Amino acid sequence: MAGVEGRTFRERMTNYMATLDINSQIGSCMPLGLMRIGTIIHNIEINPGQGGKLVRSAGTSARILKLPEGKSRCCLVKLPSREEKLIDAKCRATIGQVSNPGHGTKKLRKAGQSRWLGRRPKVRGVAMNPVDHPHGGGEGKSKSSGSHGRGSRTPWGKPTKCGYKTRSAKRKRPV
Repeated sequence: MAGVEGRTFRERMTNYMATLDINSQIGSCMPLGLMRIGTIIHNIEINPGQGGKLVRSAGTSARILKLPEGKSRCCLVKLPSREEKLIDAKCRATIGQVSNPGHGTKKLRKAGQSRWLGRRPKVRGVAMNPVDHPHGGGEGKSKSSGSHGRGSRTPWGKPTKCGYKTRSAKRKRPV
């Protein structure tokens, strides 16, 4: 009786292996050239053998749009940013989507939770005093940075918006 059960199990496994398509297995890693059009992938290499660089963050996936034809060695892949990128067909990728798709929608309950994640607070230069930042100072919501006529500056005191003015003021023509 045990032999009959073993044989049926072996037959079932053989049938399963015969019908199993490696291309459709989620989690399989293989070159892009061996995958089908429309396959959802992640962890894509940019250069062959370099290791996965693209589409690695939580819940993301890319899709193969076009496989190499003729002398072309590149596959067309649509990235999560909706950008279409040509990638070498020898580059490897993993089939499927990265887990935890709800990662970006998680709401932090308090400022301390942000600190637990290692994010430091961002304080605007305009909200500081003149000794702390070149944008600091002024009365109320003043944009003049303490001294009238001075525009926004980098933290090192250089003008941010168009650099230093190098041209002299235009002369008025007589009317």
